Amino acid sequence: MAIQRNVCYSCGKGVAFGNNVSHANNKTRRTWKPNLQVMRTLVNGKVEKVKVCTRCMNAGKVKRAPRGQAAVA
Repeated sequence: MAIQRNVCYSCGKGVAFGNNVSHANNKTRRTWKPNLQVMRTLVNGKVEKVKVCTRCMNAGKVKRAPRGQAAVA
């Protein structure tokens, strides 16, 4: 599985869209991106690099792969 862009591997959290609203009530489009980090994890017995949001990392929803094993492309 290839690393997806701006989507958490664990929870599926992605980019959120909305408006910047100025004091004069002018509205311009903006995005909120999740805090994603690349980490090595075991997927079906193989070591893969996946993007995971920091909330899932801290909650322990994704287990890190042991060091010393090569990543499988």
